[in-house]
Amino acid sequence: MVALRFLREKRKGGPAWTGVAVIAAVLLAGAPARADDLAAPASGFYAGGHVGYLFGTATATFADPIPGATAGGTTPYGAFFGGVQAGYEHYLPSRLMLGIELDMSFPSAQDLSQVLSYRATATATANQQLEYLASLRGRLGYALDRWTPFVSGGIAWASTRSERIDLTTGNDAATPSNIRTGYVLGAGVDYRFDSRWSARAEYLFTSLPLSGFTFAAPALYDSLYDLHRVRLGLNYKFGAREKESDEKPDRGPGSWEIHGQTTFIFQGYPPIAAAYSGDNSLPPQGQSRETWTVSAFLGVRLWEGAALYYNPELLQGFGVANTTGAGGYPNGEAQKSNFPYPRYNTSRLFLRQEIGLGGEREKVESEYGQLSGERDVSRVTLQAGKYSVKDLFDGNTYAEDPRVDFLNWSIWAAGAFDYPADRLGLTWGFAAELNRPNWAVRAGYFLVGNEPNANTFDTALFTRGGYVGELELRYRPFDRPGAVKLGTWMNSAFSGSYNEAVALAALTPGLNANDTIAQTRRGRTKYGLYLNLEQEITDDIGLFGRFSWNNGVSEIMAFTDIDTSLSLGASIKGTRWGRPDDRIGIAGALNNLSADHSNYLAAGGLGVLVGDGALTYASEAVVETYYAFQIAQGVVATADYQLLVNPAYNAVRGPVNVFSGRLSARF
Repeated sequence: MVALRFLREKRKGGPAWTGVAVIAAVLLAGAPARADDLAAPASGFYAGGHVGYLFGTATATFADPIPGATAGGTTPYGAFFGGVQAGYEHYLPSRLMLGIELDMSFPSAQDLSQVLSYRATATATANQQLEYLASLRGRLGYALDRWTPFVSGGIAWASTRSERIDLTTGNDAATPSNIRTGYVLGAGVDYRFDSRWSARAEYLFTSLPLSGFTFAAPALYDSLYDLHRVRLGLNYKFGAREKESDEKPDRGPGSWEIHGQTTFIFQGYPPIAAAYSGDNSLPPQGQSRETWTVSAFLGVRLWEGAALYYNPELLQGFGVANTTGAGGYPNGEAQKSNFPYPRYNTSRLFLRQEIGLGGEREKVESEYGQLSGERDVSRVTLQAGKYSVKDLFDGNTYAEDPRVDFLNWSIWAAGAFDYPADRLGLTWGFAAELNRPNWAVRAGYFLVGNEPNANTFDTALFTRGGYVGELELRYRPFDRPGAVKLGTWMNSAFSGSYNEAVALAALTPGLNANDTIAQTRRGRTKYGLYLNLEQEITDDIGLFGRFSWNNGVSEIMAFTDIDTSLSLGASIKGTRWGRPDDRIGIAGALNNLSADHSNYLAAGGLGVLVGDGALTYASEAVVETYYAFQIAQGVVATADYQLLVNPAYNAVRGPVNVFSGRLSARF
């Protein structure tokens, strides 16, 4: 199957624990002991990541200003989480281990996972939200061959945010972050794969004693928390002596490979002209925002041709205008669930089975979503689990990944391809591919949201869902590789009709089309197609283009408000000026809406990303150029400029000059 492209459009949390446990079991089972592993581990610094489940009890009392308006009690809490840790461990000749570790855990990106406690009275509601949970702990252990059981304990602290909503006025009073302290105790075991990598299973108990917070109302919120963390982790030890055995990967069952990346984007625009603005408008006064991601991609071989992949991520930041304001939105890393502190997400967890059909073989390099080795060129590939439809469909060598190339949504993807996804661009599904030397055909079925732009999937299998098919033809004019991909798709989803919403609003004084769209939602079919081309011109220049269309009569479910899109561009390597690893990108896109869709917006409707409250319709045009400068191997800094003309299809807004800086590092 085409190598999975590590693309994060919009992110969503998911069940991590089962997948992590399976991967850990396979890793341990597939790592036979060697004589050189029995020596005492080396002392040194290490860093790594962890995932797991956080649960416990929340005891809270909310006292409102009105006498007697008090609510209290103890309630359970539970959520998946992920985080990072770093520390130092010293092994004595007796095999006794003394260590110190700093760790931070972040709640899942799933809705409400950050809410530690919630209370309601007749006049108001209040809650406390967890932004992160951290600890500084001493560790004491003893090395037994490859295993090191240990105990730990120390101080803990949490950043929490309190919120009160007045039920009479609707006023929402949110507070800045508040640090509260407590203690943590725990135990666990480390398992060494080799001199550098080790896995960990660990339990931690955290107590955050009674603490009170007073709102301006005034209203008092008292709370205390007893929390349990069960987690699995992976650590890398710096400066450890590499053995010859560490350098030779075992490609049998249980062997594994890991990649990681972090990407920071700062983006902003100066003030723009705007005759009017709405809920989904770019603010006319200008704005700047940042996004940041940290992720790993772990692949484990199971049996011949089969591998399990797991992609944990930490997501943080905001897109300008909270990721609204343009169909061709300027930051492909901006998630719609905007997080002031990092949140954990299981972005991918899937099983892939490749079945060789014999004949010519090809070498496969280790990369995101692909284990190294060899495979048959002619093969059948099956993939099931959680991932992005864009990992397998609508791929393009020159415009694919906003972490390394173009940032604009209508350039790195077919803009009118409303591919099945949740709010963060991911879904569960099954796909199959037949690959031949000069062509490939692939198809899949995927879950869709239970309503537009949702985090919850509609599980009415095959009654609801998305179907995607693609034919890829490869060719080599003048011995230069090129490809064309023709894709078709259909979503059967619970969505509203643009025309029906407009008609209903016209019959109901005081309501607009956005107020009435929910009343028109029922099972509907949305369909479309895309054409994707790429062609190498010289060793240093590649051209690409996409055309996409959808029927545009019902709501966009997941991607963006575009019904027809055409994009063209070029990617140029810096060989001619002595920087062969640098790249220049130049591209443009023209986006349009259907008549039904534009009438809906003109009547006050809101789309997934656009909606100014009114509309003076015009085609939305995008021009983007970037220069990617390689600082060191795997570390790239990018300067990016975009011009948005008629943003959100509104001729009386803009143009918008968007400036971005991106720093990305991979290993």
